[in-house]
Amino acid sequence: MLSHYINRILQFFNTLKGKRNFRKYFSRREIDKVRESINRRLYDHKEKLLYYLRILSFIVSVLSLAAIIYYHGFPQTPQSHWFIQRFIYGSLMFYVIKFFLKFFYDFHPLTFLRQNWLETLLVSFIVSLGLFSVTYGTDNVYQFFVRLGYKDVPQLFIIFFQLYVFIFIGSELVKASHYIDRLHIGPAGLMVSSFLLIIGGGTLLLMLPEMTTSQSISFWDALFTSTSATCVTGLTVVDTSTYFTFKGQLVILVLIQLGGINILAFASFFANFYGGGVGLRQQSLLKDLLSVSGLSDTRAILKEIVIYSFVIEIIGSILLYLCWLSTHYDHHVAGLGWAALFHSVSAFNNAGFSIFPGGLMYDGIRFNFVSHWIIMILIVLGGLGFSVIQDVFSVKAIMKRHKQKWVRKKVQTRIVLAVTIWLIFIGALFFFFIERNNTLANLSWIEKITMALFQSVTTRTAGFNTVDIGALALPSLVLFMFLMYIGASPGGTGGGIKTTTFLVLFKSAVATIRGKKHIESFRHTISFETVDKAYSVALFSMMLIFLAIFLMTLAEPHFSLVSLAFEVISAFGTVGLSMGITPYLSEFGKLIITITMFIGRIGTLTLAIAFLKKATFSDYTYPRADIMIG
Repeated sequence: MLSHYINRILQFFNTLKGKRNFRKYFSRREIDKVRESINRRLYDHKEKLLYYLRILSFIVSVLSLAAIIYYHGFPQTPQSHWFIQRFIYGSLMFYVIKFFLKFFYDFHPLTFLRQNWLETLLVSFIVSLGLFSVTYGTDNVYQFFVRLGYKDVPQLFIIFFQLYVFIFIGSELVKASHYIDRLHIGPAGLMVSSFLLIIGGGTLLLMLPEMTTSQSISFWDALFTSTSATCVTGLTVVDTSTYFTFKGQLVILVLIQLGGINILAFASFFANFYGGGVGLRQQSLLKDLLSVSGLSDTRAILKEIVIYSFVIEIIGSILLYLCWLSTHYDHHVAGLGWAALFHSVSAFNNAGFSIFPGGLMYDGIRFNFVSHWIIMILIVLGGLGFSVIQDVFSVKAIMKRHKQKWVRKKVQTRIVLAVTIWLIFIGALFFFFIERNNTLANLSWIEKITMALFQSVTTRTAGFNTVDIGALALPSLVLFMFLMYIGASPGGTGGGIKTTTFLVLFKSAVATIRGKKHIESFRHTISFETVDKAYSVALFSMMLIFLAIFLMTLAEPHFSLVSLAFEVISAFGTVGLSMGITPYLSEFGKLIITITMFIGRIGTLTLAIAFLKKATFSDYTYPRADIMIG
């Protein structure tokens, strides 16, 4: 085939004997004829080639991912190190060859480059690096990086090429996300499946030898930790700072990030980012996940969500780094930059994980009140919900309200902000007066107020603590359980029944007492469908909490009822606060808390919708019946 095209090209140039022939052959019509002729010849081979490429790409991607996991998860011998290195190089060359084959067989090359711009950049860089190495020699390339300050250049190149292969694998997974629309699973089922997928993968990764410092972690402890990180809870059965290596902590951080925003939101974002778009089933899921009004809003808000998240987390990590520069904690615990990044991501996603021994009660951190305010802001922003953040902080919304004075924030935004502020203020006020002579003793008034505000904020599903929870007075524990039960806001990174549910229940009770037929808030009428959902969430959540506490009393009879109830409500609200009993739970107790964390993050109503069959026909009514209540 190649010799045929070469002969055609030579014949073509031999016919160019003058300006007239040049214009003839390079006219738009003649170019289209040549292109059409080439496309017809390629068409017979294209489908078969692309089919085999897809199969081979799947095999190479799976083997490459397994090789990368094995490389970082197990101790390496010189032989295994050499083999994996060569395999990664081979995988990289496969993706480069695959790109050129797809480019050659595409009927519209320029459109192909635009649609696959990320692969184009990656392949261009790899080819440029290869040409540079051939021209100037590999040793000179190594010396260039040595002058930049890198000592172990070969190891740097191995990590670099693994990252490149991982990006190629990610691009393949993003393209495969379009097949979600072919699955006969509803949006709620997809959400449940996505969290189960992350939890399962995280459990297997945490069980690898290189993830822990000395001994390997048991299956139940790995499952508990993976669920706690994915469901952004923060309950731990082992000390995250000393039990896990840097690799293990990195896995936990990735699980927190994926669980906080949800892996399907990430996949949909990169599908849009890559140019492939999002299917209708994914948009329906994202509509519920992000708490937006319609399918058309999902694409508009999705990009802003991911960008806002990363920007807020990066700014938070920089501010924490600056705050902790003067804190001389032991450097064997973690690098200062890594600690700042970890706690920023953990705070914004309301996870509550810490890599300091004892969490934020670690010496030098507990009384660093400036960092407490930074973490509080991150917690509140993460718990508000992405639709609220977009409505309040997006440039488009701000400009619209500036130009059109009659445009106000959405009703949900106003409800979320009002309930959040009131709960934080009331919680801090009660905690201050209850604990002022107990856990807040020997502190100045400013420090007491900061501590009280921090505890009120962190009970809203964050899980960080700067006081000993086991030393709190009983009224404070009851207050904490109330705040943990309410939790964060819809579309946010936290759990609980949500602030909007609490307001609807409160407004409904007030309307019933006053004999009003409609429930109103901010001069808007709340639909009865919303009220029904609020009551369903409250009922299912109470049933879950009661059942979990009952099972915990059977599994852990040696712990007090208050500590077990506190643990269950903390798990349901994905908070992460504990009275210190988590590491001492039995396997059955850990399983109960694990399931409670999972349901608390997914939502009781979402889980019910995922497993219960929807009524096929409901357009009928039975005779009315009046039943005595109360």
